[in-house]
Amino acid sequence: MNTTRKYISILASGLVFLSMQACTKLEDESFTDIIASSYVPGRDDIGSLVAPAYANWRDVLMSNATGYYITQEIAADQLAVPAKPYGFVDGGLHRRMHEHKWTPEQAHCQDLWTKTYAGVTNCNRVIYQIESGAIPTEEATKASILAELKVLRASYYFVLCDNFGNVPIVDRFDVPEGFLPDQNTRKEVYDFIVSEITSSIPALSENSDVSTYARFNNKWSANALLAKVYLNAQVYSGQAEWVKCIQACDAVISSGKFSLEAVQKDVFKAQNQNSKEIVWAVPHDEVYAGGFYLAAWTMSPQNQFTYGAKSGGYGGLNAIPQFIDTFHPEDKRLTDGWMMGQQYAANGEPLKCAYGVLIGQPLVYVNECPGIDSTQEIHSYRINKFEIAQNSSPNNMDNDFPFLRYADILMMKAECLLRTGDANGAAALVTQVRQRSFPGNAALATVTGTQLQGNTSYKYGLKNHFTTTTEPVNDIAYGRFLDELGWEFAAEAHRRQDMIRFGVFTKKSWLSHSPNGDNRSVFPIPLQELNKNPKLKQNP
Repeated sequence: MNTTRKYISILASGLVFLSMQACTKLEDESFTDIIASSYVPGRDDIGSLVAPAYANWRDVLMSNATGYYITQEIAADQLAVPAKPYGFVDGGLHRRMHEHKWTPEQAHCQDLWTKTYAGVTNCNRVIYQIESGAIPTEEATKASILAELKVLRASYYFVLCDNFGNVPIVDRFDVPEGFLPDQNTRKEVYDFIVSEITSSIPALSENSDVSTYARFNNKWSANALLAKVYLNAQVYSGQAEWVKCIQACDAVISSGKFSLEAVQKDVFKAQNQNSKEIVWAVPHDEVYAGGFYLAAWTMSPQNQFTYGAKSGGYGGLNAIPQFIDTFHPEDKRLTDGWMMGQQYAANGEPLKCAYGVLIGQPLVYVNECPGIDSTQEIHSYRINKFEIAQNSSPNNMDNDFPFLRYADILMMKAECLLRTGDANGAAALVTQVRQRSFPGNAALATVTGTQLQGNTSYKYGLKNHFTTTTEPVNDIAYGRFLDELGWEFAAEAHRRQDMIRFGVFTKKSWLSHSPNGDNRSVFPIPLQELNKNPKLKQNP
């Protein structure tokens, strides 16, 4: 950890909370435990107080092969986990996500539900401890702590609302024994999220510094989350809120606290905690806050020698060639963001395939993928957007995950302007974001309002070793803007949500995926949860 900023954010995300067990009689005076009743946290202690509620976000984001990140990506049209000569068949686990053939017993659904509700429960617990006086809190800080926790809880409910729709709202910790929550409608969950954020913002800080990094204790991260919720309001509630989304984006923009990095890849450096583009991040650290395993999941086992890594990669998470084909060849988001071509060891020696029918042949990543059912080591580009530091652990990367960044704020505002009739205003913002990806070429960087209203360049249709088909794209409104979102936010867990909002997710084919019903826009409530709570009704 190279900076105080990262140290504090990791510390605040990893400390174990105070023991809350009460004693009626103490035989000995304790010198090793802090007794809650005698502890009054001050401003410097708030990070430790809220730490357990934040720690759940790492579990939600990267839970083995079934966390939020993988779930959002492999159900969509940019990334897939195809069968490899070294594995990834896994009983059809990843293939079902690609083909939209998941069931209520799908591990992705169970893990996403369980781990996200664990975050809700931790938020409820700390809120209860503060409100009940179990943890005495200075009046000067009490309102801001509670506001922060409510926005954090709203971030977990955003995940639940987006992925499952009709879920229970549980906003208290002191529930009776045997309590089973009622199921709420998706609109009720959406309204709850909006209310929690908007009512909390006035009590939050206006800072953007070490004390606010990777936390929802400032107005800007809260407004960024609110903008994301408003952006998807039509999906969640049936009522679009484009103007409100613009207002939330403008709050962040006008703060002057954030800016685009000159080079997009700098946002994703191993030590990216000082990036002025990050509005809210999930912090990671190889030693103190592990679990960010993207490098291991995407690079071939042989790429261990490229980076002098402490262990080999699994090489399962690959680009879908149809998506790669949409990039302009001079776009740095393509050339900097993906591993392609001949792979080399750190000493410059060309690497060779070590598995499958190509053993001993050059390890050259090609933009081809036979299908979700069978590939070789060379097939498909691999993610290179997040820096893979030399001599690091590909299972525990240092990179903080920028869940909300300034480019996202600009693009959310641009989309809302486009949808409300200001195509030229949208184009100005998109051009601002594009400029760093086409350095020295203003013509390629510039996009017009007319172009943003045009068709997508994604060639939808089946494209595998069994079948090749072609599907029309003129039915996708603002298809070119969907492309822009794809290029800027590739491999950032955006794609499923964006495809749903643009009406593509359940309508189009790609690689080995064919449409499998509009009900696939939400995941099923896990069977295990239905069995535990008879009040829950399965999604259609």
